[in-house]
Amino acid sequence: MIFKVLYQETEDEVPTRERTKTLYIEADSVREVRKKLADRDYSIEYIQELDEAHLNYEKQSESFELENV
Repeated sequence: MIFKVLYQETEDEVPTRERTKTLYIEADSVREVRKKLADRDYSIEYIQELDEAHLNYEKQSESFELENV
């Protein structure tokens, strides 16, 4: 499964929409996504599992890149 992760780069700052970043990661569950990203100093706002239609839509974006973790 592919998950879309919305996050802030540091846990110290107050989350603001303008600084929210996105990454895409392959994992079996939300728990596994969190485990794979545990070593990064991210403030994770939301993790969304992408169904096939949503994944195809996201792939059309020039910013789509699957993270290898």
